[in-house]
Amino acid sequence: MGPTTAYKKVLEFLGHDVIIPPKPSQRTIDLGVKYSPEFACFPFKVIMGSYLEAIELGADTVVTSGGCGPCRAGFYGEVHKRILHNLGYDVNFIIFDSIFKGFRSFKNNFNAIRNHTPIGRLLRDLPLCWQMIKALDAFEKEIKVKRAYEITPGRLSKVWMEIQDLFDKAYTKPAFLEACKKGRELIDSVPLREVAPDERIRIGVVGEILVTMEPTVNMEVESQLNTMGVEVENIHCITEWLRHNTRPKIFGKSHAQKMIDLGAQYVQHAIGGHHQENVGSMVDFKRRGFDGIVHLMPFGCLPELVTQSASAKLSKDLDMPILTLTIDEQTGQANNTTRLEAFIDLVKNKKSQQHRESSMERASA
Repeated sequence: MGPTTAYKKVLEFLGHDVIIPPKPSQRTIDLGVKYSPEFACFPFKVIMGSYLEAIELGADTVVTSGGCGPCRAGFYGEVHKRILHNLGYDVNFIIFDSIFKGFRSFKNNFNAIRNHTPIGRLLRDLPLCWQMIKALDAFEKEIKVKRAYEITPGRLSKVWMEIQDLFDKAYTKPAFLEACKKGRELIDSVPLREVAPDERIRIGVVGEILVTMEPTVNMEVESQLNTMGVEVENIHCITEWLRHNTRPKIFGKSHAQKMIDLGAQYVQHAIGGHHQENVGSMVDFKRRGFDGIVHLMPFGCLPELVTQSASAKLSKDLDMPILTLTIDEQTGQANNTTRLEAFIDLVKNKKSQQHRESSMERASA
């Protein structure tokens, strides 16, 4: 989910041999569907397939995140573990919940992966990991904007892969700084076409965290939008997820909490997942002048079903087009592409009409 180098580094610095599962593919999904309950939501099935592929590569321990509230993500770890044990795999599971939901459990889990690492090394390496995560997220966010204007299609996607490879090979502060420098040079070397500010089309992406952050699961929705000349901003990234789940509240509210507060006029009850954050982010996108919103919803996801039910009122109140795409093992690439193309045509026409009306108002004044 997102740049896996970020997770890999933390565990490598703690002295572990890390096996990163392959990027989710049709085989991953087929494995997950085969060994998951039929009624389970799509992220459950993708993760199930990823675990099986990692075990095939030699993994004997799974480190994953948990969840709380009505969202079924809180059951993922335990149910996945039982399925794997029933299949004959003796795999150890370490499931991290938010530090605010149980400090003792979080501490025990951290001690389990600490691997007797000295405190001095922890104080040196973990802050470096944090800096790497922030830098990777910043590069990715910039690429999702500039990729809309690249003259040679696909060049920035290759640059993004090169940047991740640079960070993957960095294990010291000087190497990290050098990776940042080379990453900046790579991005700046890509020629972009000029676009007037009032011609920019900006789309916000909200939804369930796995299907929004993992491109191979959402069939490269953000890349497709960029290909259509559209800037993209995703509300989810590893940096903000960590801040929301680990930073003490005495240091101020996380961005996610601010979005939850912003959406309180539409949703007053927490039903799990990122439902409240998604709704607040839709309001925020409108305030920041975005032109439309794409909502990615896994089939069978309760929180996102509720978000979808609120999207019609939000679209009307915000005067902003909102497209919901349902993602599951049956979703076809052509279907998504067609719907995205029609949606962007709608957004562009709406923006052109607003410009004409504004021009007429100025002329009459």
